[in-house]
Amino acid sequence: MGLQIQSETFTDEEYGRFSQRLEESLGVLREVLARPGFGVGEHSLGAELELFLVDTHGRPLPLNKEVLGRTEDPRVTVEIGRFNMECNMLPGPLAGRPFSAMRAEFESALAEVRRAAATVGGRVVVTGILPTLRDGDLGPSSLTPMARYRAMATSLRRNRGAEPVRVVIQGEDQFSREWDEVTLEGANTSVQFHLRTNPADFARLYNACQLATAPVLAISGNSPFLLGRRLWDETRVALFRQAVDDRGEVSSEAPRPGRVSFGHGWVREGPWELFAESVSLYPPLLPVMGEESPREALARGAVPRLDELRLHQGTVWSWNRAVYDPGDGGHVRIEMRALPAGPTVEDMLANGALLLGLTLGLGRQVDAWLPAMPFAYAQQNFLRAARQGMDATLLWPERPLSVPRPVSALVLVERLLPVAREGLVGAGVDPAEVEALLGLIQARVRARCTGARWQRKMLARLEGHMPRPDALGALLERYVALSASGSPVHEWPGD
Repeated sequence: MGLQIQSETFTDEEYGRFSQRLEESLGVLREVLARPGFGVGEHSLGAELELFLVDTHGRPLPLNKEVLGRTEDPRVTVEIGRFNMECNMLPGPLAGRPFSAMRAEFESALAEVRRAAATVGGRVVVTGILPTLRDGDLGPSSLTPMARYRAMATSLRRNRGAEPVRVVIQGEDQFSREWDEVTLEGANTSVQFHLRTNPADFARLYNACQLATAPVLAISGNSPFLLGRRLWDETRVALFRQAVDDRGEVSSEAPRPGRVSFGHGWVREGPWELFAESVSLYPPLLPVMGEESPREALARGAVPRLDELRLHQGTVWSWNRAVYDPGDGGHVRIEMRALPAGPTVEDMLANGALLLGLTLGLGRQVDAWLPAMPFAYAQQNFLRAARQGMDATLLWPERPLSVPRPVSALVLVERLLPVAREGLVGAGVDPAEVEALLGLIQARVRARCTGARWQRKMLARLEGHMPRPDALGALLERYVALSASGSPVHEWPGD
């Protein structure tokens, strides 16, 4: 986020100065966004991919800094868990063949991490939650030893007082734990897509993205297990919301929202209101000040870095998040954070194509849809999609201004494929590329097989003749082999 974190604890005075800088930055951001021509340009596409390191037995391998030290690839970095890494793909234009370029980025970055991991006896697994995780893998020692992560853990504990984090998830099995560490967050990995958009179009496209996320998530699930329990198709959604909760005892009279949320309403103006919402609703976690004065940068006509505001926004984990970037003359992006990592590069590209296509396609008419689509319905759709995956029933209007009706997620996705196709082709994406990736989505829907469903069926079969821990290990080995084949998950054998 542009600032180096060196301290692990902060004084009340530092929190106070940081809060003042955030207020100043909001005023500067409003003026920057109002500059004629700011951020105007063609759509571009970027991505981040999080992954797990495992040993030869499929157990988490807490050596991410050692692996990082064995590569010079600037795209590769570490994440919060010592067995997590992240690859930041180089962005490129959306027009043309963006997914072919992204495929090459994914494959080359993964190949480099695999090479570096092999030097310390490690392998790479790309999945939403590692099936072989155990309680002991997520203890205090699993936190990546960097000041940034220790400082974040300390601030989360500071905000919630003496209250531990209580994680409760009800799925096919029941999961209930009390946790005093932020390390539960390391159980989650995702693929995140970034769409650069003109500020004037931001509200329309962001709202469309919010609408589209639920049906896409429903047919993209890949996180059905946590610590040996069978839970949601996208257990990440329930786990992440609770793992970084810093509220402690929540007041019934004035409840404060958690730091992980789907949002609080439709966006009316643009990105500024989302940044203002983050500053107003969430206390700072990392009050580190930059050297630049936002007001002085604005006065001399520069593009302000707004380091503090960007840092703060990075500690508010909306499933779709506004991003301000001072690079390339300054611009804004929508960061799409809800999709799980894996099972294959092709599956992730197809999921991204569907979400991006629907964002662009629905964005053309979203203002006509919203009056009859309460935000609470979109939020409810998101949770249903995470919990039930392909079996979810979602509320969706048949046409603008019509009353939303219950519809199967599978039926809805097939109905929306032409909208996604129109959105991508209209943005200049090569039609052949669009047809290939959306055709994969259609085949997956008709086969009724996501990564989550394949994992559930495989576990049920393996548990017929071995204990669950052994079955989860055997499942992972099949998953790794099939993922390496490159075949999309709906083509994977079930034995």
